[in-house]
Amino acid sequence: MSRFRLRGRRRKTKSTRHDRIPLRAIVPNLITSLAACAGITSITFSSEGRFLPAFWALLIACVCDGLDGRVARMLKASSKLGAELDSLADFVNFGVAPAMFMFFWLTGGPTHEGVDPTLVRLTLGSALFYAMCDCFRLARFNTMLEQPTLPYWKHFFLGVPAPGGAWMVLSPAVLVSALDAKGSFPALREALQNPYFGIFMLLFVGSLMASRLPTISLKSVHISKSYMLPVMAALLLLIAFLVSNFWLTIGVVGILYICTVPVTGLIFLKSKARYEQQAAPSEAP
Repeated sequence: MSRFRLRGRRRKTKSTRHDRIPLRAIVPNLITSLAACAGITSITFSSEGRFLPAFWALLIACVCDGLDGRVARMLKASSKLGAELDSLADFVNFGVAPAMFMFFWLTGGPTHEGVDPTLVRLTLGSALFYAMCDCFRLARFNTMLEQPTLPYWKHFFLGVPAPGGAWMVLSPAVLVSALDAKGSFPALREALQNPYFGIFMLLFVGSLMASRLPTISLKSVHISKSYMLPVMAALLLLIAFLVSNFWLTIGVVGILYICTVPVTGLIFLKSKARYEQQAAPSEAP
């Protein structure tokens, strides 16, 4: 009898182990959940007209979005649940939250006082367009994970990534916030906060996210040793600007990021042509 009891205990212990997961597997999902909470908090601040706290909440969401994947790989805790949760959090943080921020910022806050109702509806429609373009971009990204990547796409994204799109579309608001603190360039501040310019940015950046245009990806970029010193000097200069004037630097870099789109397109075309030339069979003399 004791032998049968011992075997029964072993079977029970073995079956219960499959139902357990290590505690470290929860950590990446907690970070992703924190990012989503930051995005929802940003929406709340925007609806109250508290735009600077909304900026900070989005910045926290961006930092958490960059950490969750790295923590999952470091702890060997990647899962399909975490990937789906990350996509949903990205839609909230980089789709809905920036769209609602721009809507309230361009229409004078939650009351829309002194703004033409037609312009309010146009701004809302543009914000919805931006959010749905972000949703489409994330859905397309998930469907392409199992597809093979062509060699000349290795250094490029297909369309503007969701965090980059949020950075682009919020750049005018970031610049206005920085210029308001200095009290300078009133004409530039007025132009950047013009509702029609904001509508253009929502439509333009949303189209870039949903497009198939190649955009720069820094994940697989390697730097030659001869360029190490200039790159380090540029990064140190960027850090110095961030410390001295954080919001102005963030806004200027966001505008420069938009300018990289046509340059990246030209580089992509050259890389594609070079690959096709090398892959083509050589003609017989």
